[in-house]
Amino acid sequence: MMKTNEREDWRPLMTESIDVLIVGAGISGIAAAYYLQKRCPKTSFAIVEGRDSIGGTWDLFTYPGVRSDSDMYTLGYRFRPWTGEEAIADGPAILQYLKDTAREFGIDRLIRFNQRVTRVAWSSERAEWSVSIKRGEGGEDAEMRCKFLFMCTGYYRYDRGYTPEWAGMENFAGEIIHPQNWREELDYVGKRVVLIGSGATAVTMAPSLAERAEHVTMLQRSPSYVVSAPVKDAAALRLRERLPFKLAAWLMRWLQILRQRYYYHLARSKPQKARDMILEGVRQALGPDYDVERHFSPRYNPWDERLCLVPDNDLFNAIKARKVSMATDRIDRFVEEGIRLESGELLEADIIVTATGLVMRIMHGVEIVVDGAPVELGDTLSYKGMMYSGIPNLVSAFGYTNASWTLKAELICEYVCRLLRHMDKRGYVQCAPRLDESVETAPYIDFSSGYVRRALDSLPKQGARPPWKVYQNYLKDLLMMRFGALEDGVLEFKPAAPSRQQRQPRGRPGRRASGRSRADSG
Repeated sequence: MMKTNEREDWRPLMTESIDVLIVGAGISGIAAAYYLQKRCPKTSFAIVEGRDSIGGTWDLFTYPGVRSDSDMYTLGYRFRPWTGEEAIADGPAILQYLKDTAREFGIDRLIRFNQRVTRVAWSSERAEWSVSIKRGEGGEDAEMRCKFLFMCTGYYRYDRGYTPEWAGMENFAGEIIHPQNWREELDYVGKRVVLIGSGATAVTMAPSLAERAEHVTMLQRSPSYVVSAPVKDAAALRLRERLPFKLAAWLMRWLQILRQRYYYHLARSKPQKARDMILEGVRQALGPDYDVERHFSPRYNPWDERLCLVPDNDLFNAIKARKVSMATDRIDRFVEEGIRLESGELLEADIIVTATGLVMRIMHGVEIVVDGAPVELGDTLSYKGMMYSGIPNLVSAFGYTNASWTLKAELICEYVCRLLRHMDKRGYVQCAPRLDESVETAPYIDFSSGYVRRALDSLPKQGARPPWKVYQNYLKDLLMMRFGALEDGVLEFKPAAPSRQQRQPRGRPGRRASGRSRADSG
């Protein structure tokens, strides 16, 4: 049986042609639809979603304790501020917020579910994309055509997560499961659980599993930085009591943005000071006798990888209550009883959870063809963190790695609307970033996380200077996206090809010379 807002949409697609096609109905796709409705009301658009429900990540992930590791004042939309009291919300609350937002603005009625985009092909002659789609469980082929593609597909594979191959996995007598494939019927009550991983998913799951499991052992090869934050932000609640809601929400959003920038800048400019602050917080939470250096002191500097957030010390409280224990070691092999470590220690387990990361994939692995030639994203250069050299009329929403995803996603949505209005006013039908071979390149994401390292060859590159540089800085992006020149000498625009009548030489019998073309206006 389908969920309330799930449905299969069998509207005919074979001959349909629209202005903008939004691919994906998660945080970015909902924002894209809102801004197109608001700022480009004459632009026709549709939303296709490969799964059977709205919400993207927040509908897919159902593991125990799933929640945001960003505050809701910035993860929520600027156009519809978060109204809950919790600054750090759980997955079901975030999913409900997304559904309510889509319903409030009529976006839920525009989404076509079970429509998976597999291939997109650009024709400069027609100035449009042909989009190949698989519909429904049977994979019926269909096609749409659009003038502009807005890819809001997230940054990882939805069908599977990343699980390394360890020796002896087939010998384990219990169950092995990845959080991305969590099953609600999995019974872990009173069971011994070994949770492999040290990232955001692991620190989220451990205290939640511990509420019902006999014991949880969080096994990590090396530690991550873990910081605690209050579930409810006292400053935000005071502002709401004293100010009108919209003003309080605006102030809280900016307060969080500036907080994020301050701590990120501190970590980058004074890494030892930031490290000392983080570890001191852990010591205060766990007490002087706990081996913080072994289990919570990484080999890298803060923000070389994303920090792990725990609300109200929940992980530390579970450790103090002896419901969760840390094991920092390498796996030798799986055995029938659990996991044998390189140190020789045996971790006995009934269930093993592999919280070992995602498989990163921009634009969900869709095949891209431009004028008959296949394009590999790894061979392109990212323009403003959202377009790619040599690929016309395509924008991909990609959020921040050091702040809330939504902040960047909304800026990109606003930019797309600016761009579409500009093209319409000037009579342009095509725009694409022109590659500058002199630009020095660097990896697209400056992170040492495993999921990033594994995907580097498939990711576009970034440049050492704007507009090719990918800033992880909301303030810089705000200025560039809202107020920067659209025609910057890098983004190339092309007008529509002249009609047959316009191509006739002046003075030919039976023809009048045309007046100003649309491309000359404005």
